[in-house]
Amino acid sequence: QVQLVESGGGLVQAGGSLRLACGTSGFTFHLYGMGWFRQAPGKERTHVAAINWNGVYKNYADSVKGRFIIFRDNAKNTVYLQMNNLSPEDTAVYYCARSRGDGADYTAADFSSWGQGTQVTVSS
Repeated sequence: QVQLVESGGGLVQAGGSLRLACGTSGFTFHLYGMGWFRQAPGKERTHVAAINWNGVYKNYADSVKGRFIIFRDNAKNTVYLQMNNLSPEDTAVYYCARSRGDGADYTAADFSSWGQGTQVTVSS
């Protein structure tokens, strides 16, 4: 049974940093690409970042480029999202997702399994 469990969310002031973690189980982690999405109140879930199976290829939404970093530790079956210089516009529930394949994908349809999400709130 595939399980994805996010942690690390919380309340932070604008300009601050948070590191999200997604612990996984139930599948061979190093064979799959992973991603982070977010959903703000009243808005659709959108892509934030993704990483391929070995961490070589990454992609980011334009809104987070230069501020967020996605990385993974295949020995720990965990993917991370380091978020720096946060702004109130980053406030959302952040979801971890597993790709259907080994690449760094972009759209929600390319991901087959999802975590329950972790709330990130950035105050001004």
